[in-house]
Amino acid sequence: MSDFYDVFNGDADGICALHQLRLAEPREARLVSGVKRDIKLLDGLGGVENATLTVLDISLESNRASLLRLLATCTVVYVDHHYAGEIPSSPRLTAHIDPSPEVCTSLIVDGLLGGRYRAWAVAAAFGDNLHDSARKAAASLDLSEGKLARLRELGELMNYNGYGQDREDLHLEPEALFAAVRPYADPLEFYERSQDLARLRDGFADDLRRGRSVAPLRQSPHGRIYEFPAEKWARRAAGVFANEKARELPDKAHALLVDNGDGTRMVSVRAPLARRQGADALCRLFPTGGGRAAAAGINSLPAAQVDAFCRTFDEVFSA
Repeated sequence: MSDFYDVFNGDADGICALHQLRLAEPREARLVSGVKRDIKLLDGLGGVENATLTVLDISLESNRASLLRLLATCTVVYVDHHYAGEIPSSPRLTAHIDPSPEVCTSLIVDGLLGGRYRAWAVAAAFGDNLHDSARKAAASLDLSEGKLARLRELGELMNYNGYGQDREDLHLEPEALFAAVRPYADPLEFYERSQDLARLRDGFADDLRRGRSVAPLRQSPHGRIYEFPAEKWARRAAGVFANEKARELPDKAHALLVDNGDGTRMVSVRAPLARRQGADALCRLFPTGGGRAAAAGINSLPAAQVDAFCRTFDEVFSA
């Protein structure tokens, strides 16, 4: 019998996408994940052959070489919403990829499952800052505003937990958070019962309080750019802070630079929520950059390129 591998981004979208699939099709598999920015997860499967892989919420383009190697002997189901480039033609590959700016991986899975576990997809969409998409998906669930607010907080907390330079920055390992949600078909039950969520809530509040005290590094008619120091709280708060700023001024673009402590910056970019275009195009102009049209990032921007990034930010979002 083939070995099974579940490969997933360590944020809310990756975890909720996998959770929906395993609620529908329970299966024990080897879990492969990492911090949110660790997107080349297939590179770590160098010795894997004759296996069945489910790959969720990581860019096919970023994993192309490893995917082609795996497809020589492995069967792969690939579900994602990031820029993919050309999708390989292989009888061993089933790809469900939609880079539309209003879609996340969990919503794609929700469609594949006919909405069976839609509340988890709603939480994931909130976590990915797709609030309109989350509310549209939730319309069929007849939820009160209070329950919808709990799903929003759940998604945001799970997404927050995925941010960090490495696993030591995280409150919970992604595999541990997946294990915590796995017994719950209803995310609202998880919300009420989980001690892990209380831990994330406390960390989230403290980290975001620090972030909110930081003034913009640069402001222009096209958006705002912020910079955080090389501290754990800054790396953890990066995603939720960038999302919050994007919601404050939905017609402006936003970027957050976090000092990596090695002469480079980790960059998070949010396109204007009113347009949701350009973030990926901007980030792919720099080494280690990638993402999707609405939200993208650069893992290691050299300090010498910060000014060039700021100029290019204005050029891209002035169009």
